[in-house]
Amino acid sequence: MKLVRWNPMRDLVEIEREFDRLFRNFDSRFGFNIAGNGNEDLENAVWAPLSDIYEDNDNFVVRLDLPGVKKEDVKISYDDGQLIITGERKQEKETENHKFHRVERIYGKFYRSFVLPNKIKEGKISAEFKDGQLTITIPKAEEAKPKEIPIKVS
Repeated sequence: MKLVRWNPMRDLVEIEREFDRLFRNFDSRFGFNIAGNGNEDLENAVWAPLSDIYEDNDNFVVRLDLPGVKKEDVKISYDDGQLIITGERKQEKETENHKFHRVERIYGKFYRSFVLPNKIKEGKISAEFKDGQLTITIPKAEEAKPKEIPIKVS
């Protein structure tokens, strides 16, 4: 019997897949959304990287932990208010010289998506990959930045 490590994120992703499949079947059965919705990356995902999201006066920042993932294996896209990060962490192959005794890290394809506010500068989104951490900076539009209101003393 194979021992499987419990991962709550895998269960949540599986529930999301089942709901997605249910609604896709409903849509196609009644003639809606016949072209498909392009969630192939979500359906093939095995894990979701941990993330932090914060904002300052000028930017929203998304940080994802991606240890063991190469920059070339990560894809970032922005479409219709949604930031999507996909990629894959590849597992080393066993050889005659070394055999694995324990594998606890998750390997395979990953998927994360975030809904962003409408008031951002889409063309200025930037990403940096350093020390196993992906940092995505999303600049706020001028109308979204906080404005200081002077207090008049009478």
